[in-house]
Amino acid sequence: MTDNSALDPEDRKIVTLARSARARNGVPEGAAVRDETGRTYVAGTVALDSLKLSALRTAVAMAVASGATSLEAAAVVTEAEGASAEDRAAVRDLGGPGTPVLVAGPDGAVRTTVTAG
Repeated sequence: MTDNSALDPEDRKIVTLARSARARNGVPEGAAVRDETGRTYVAGTVALDSLKLSALRTAVAMAVASGATSLEAAAVVTEAEGASAEDRAAVRDLGGPGTPVLVAGPDGAVRTTVTAG
């Protein structure tokens, strides 16, 4: 587990936004991404009959739809132990393989940071 107080303030912000999205929407996951200009995009899990997207893939899609051309960082709040390969691929597609993905538990504590790799 990572001490959140040691996180960069901008990384702490996206973890907080991801946690808020999860709680506000009552969904299994919340996510937030920060683009190359510092703008943030926040999303929760999408679970419709015709469309299923993780929170992180939804946040990446929102960034792309808003004109982002790169990502600086991503965060996901989940009960899962890590970010799925599909989620990391979406971050990698926009941000590149070195983009950090912070994975936090429902309490907001960052468990691990991986790259989109």
